[in-house]
Parts: sequence; structure tokens; C-alpha cells
Amino acid sequence: MTEFTLIRGTMSPIGLFMQADIVVKVVMIGLLAASIWTWAIIVGQWLMMRRIRRENDRFERDFWKAQDIDAFHEARGRSDLPAAKVVGAGIAEWRRSTAKQRIDREGTRARLAVALAAAVGAEVDRLAARLSILATVGSVAPFVGLFGTVWGIMRSFTDIAGQQNTSLAVVAPGIAEALFATALGLFAAIPAVIAYNRFSFGINRFEARLQRFADGFHGTLSRELEAEA
Repeated sequence: MTEFTLIRGTMSPIGLFMQADIVVKVVMIGLLAASIWTWAIIVGQWLMMRRIRRENDRFERDFWKAQDIDAFHEARGRSDLPAAKVVGAGIAEWRRSTAKQRIDREGTRARLAVALAAAVGAEVDRLAARLSILATVGSVAPFVGLFGTVWGIMRSFTDIAGQQNTSLAVVAPGIAEALFATALGLFAAIPAVIAYNRFSFGINRFEARLQRFADGFHGTLSRELEAEA
């Protein structure tokens, strides 16, 4: 009964951490930090994407209603929204390409397409910048936890050999702390993988919409180019 009470008392997370080997403690601390970092990125990314979607939709609606694109750009073009960056890139290229007395219409259309596509790509890269951290945690954390598990089991076998005793009181603590390291690895990895897949899907959809906006803007500039004398 005493032995069972002793084992049960060491099964709490704090107890498992306190009795763990220094190597396993380092693994546990690293995985816990990775988990906290992961959740901070998840919350921050979710809030950022929600704000950008809402404000970007409003910007696009106002843009297509505007009668004067130049005036709209002067008033709203300093925004850090992806659609505003695309508009800024298109207008900058338009002004450079039409500054000459003789306008190369086909060349201007090609340069506008490249400038708009580059702006879309840059904005998507900016939105997805922190997703690589989620991918890294999701792929590495289970193996880090497995390392802690292997190390803890090795320690258990060392204790068995040293005490020449295979009772549960000798074996259980080391195995428990080893498995707890694996659990922490999964605790960090599973949310990271789910969030990475979800955010990647959302960013891909946002990229498609932003590309449609860029294509529409390119069509507007192309019609304006045809109207140039």
C-alpha cells in the first residue's frame, strides 16, 4: 500500500518533472516553451487574418466604387492592407510606363502583370511568414519528445541494474516521466499541425481572391491604356 501511494504521488505533471533527469527536464521545458509559442502564433495569426479579411473586403468594395483611382490611392493607398499594396504596385508601374511620350502598350501590359503578380506574392509571403514556425514545431516536437522518452527509459533500466530490483516502485517513475515527455511533444505538435493546415488553406483562398482583384485592376488599367491617345 505504501509503495502504491508513493507511485501515485509521483504521477502528477509537476511530480514527473521534478523527479526527471536533467536531460528530460530540458526536453520538457523546451516542449512546453514550444507549445506556448505555438499558441501565441495561433492566436496572433487568427486575429491578424480576421482583421485583414474584414478590412481588405471593405477596401475592395470602396475601390470598385471609386470614380477616380488616383484620388482613391492618394487617400487610402498608404494602408498596409494587401489590396492597397497591389493597387500601389500597379499605379507605380503605370506611372513609370506611361511617363514616356511614346507608350508601348503591350510592354506596359506585360510590366503591369508582372508588378501586380509580384505584389500579390509578396503580400501572401508576408501573411504566411510565421506559418513556417508552426510547420517546424509540428514536425520536430514529436521527435524531441521521443528523445526524452528514450532517455527516460534508459535511465529506468540503469536504475533497475543498479538496484537489482524490478519492482514497480523502481521502474514506474522513470517510464512515467519518459512517457510524459512524449505527451508534451504531442501536446505541442498536434495544435501546430492543425493550425498550419487551417491557416494554409485560408491563405490560399485569400491569395486566390487577391489575385482576382489584381486581375480586375489589370483589366481596368488595360482599358485605360487603350484610351490613351
